[in-house]
Amino acid sequence: MTGRRAPGVLHPPLRAGLGAVAVLAALAVAVFGVLAAGESRPGTVDGWLRPAEHVAGQPWRNVALAADFWGEPVGAAALVLVSVAVCLVLRRPRAAVLLVAGAGIAVGATMVLKPLVGRTIHGGHLSYPSGHTAFATALALVAAMLATGRLGLGRAAGTSLVLGAALVAGAAMGWAQVALDAHYPTDAVGGWFTALAVVPATAWLTDRSADIVRGGRGRR
Repeated sequence: MTGRRAPGVLHPPLRAGLGAVAVLAALAVAVFGVLAAGESRPGTVDGWLRPAEHVAGQPWRNVALAADFWGEPVGAAALVLVSVAVCLVLRRPRAAVLLVAGAGIAVGATMVLKPLVGRTIHGGHLSYPSGHTAFATALALVAAMLATGRLGLGRAAGTSLVLGAALVAGAAMGWAQVALDAHYPTDAVGGWFTALAVVPATAWLTDRSADIVRGGRGRR
């Protein structure tokens, strides 16, 4: 007897849609990376989004600093720990694994891409893509995936919830990074796309790995 199968983190109706989104997002990261490669100034697209850079006066600067804190090591660690605890209370261990793995791989991907792209800001600081934006987007994606599964949403509603949550979280953190002049706007866009590329793939791998391990135990 193998017992009840643990619920997956990637709700079945979302698989095809988020798989396509992940592929397109990976392509977008590459395209923006090529356009930004070796640059040390805003590009054309940054110029279109540039007004956001000037919303840094009080009280907005304090709002931006507060958002930025949750992407810094102490704030990010606190968010992850609380989120993992919530997942365990809800008896969703796979979601807890995905939170750590998805956020970690998304941020790790930005760290790998930064020296490859070589875009700089403020005299040599590597900027593309934004790790803060990738982190916030990754957490939102996992939370929305968990909510979609628990609510039993269909493909359209579930995909809308997941992408909507990613957009809100990514836009909020991306705005903070641009408002604080820590990143160019397209750095934030690149971080958002990085999370969209990484998290669905990590969710699929998490489910696949857990099912294989569970199947192996069941045959003993």
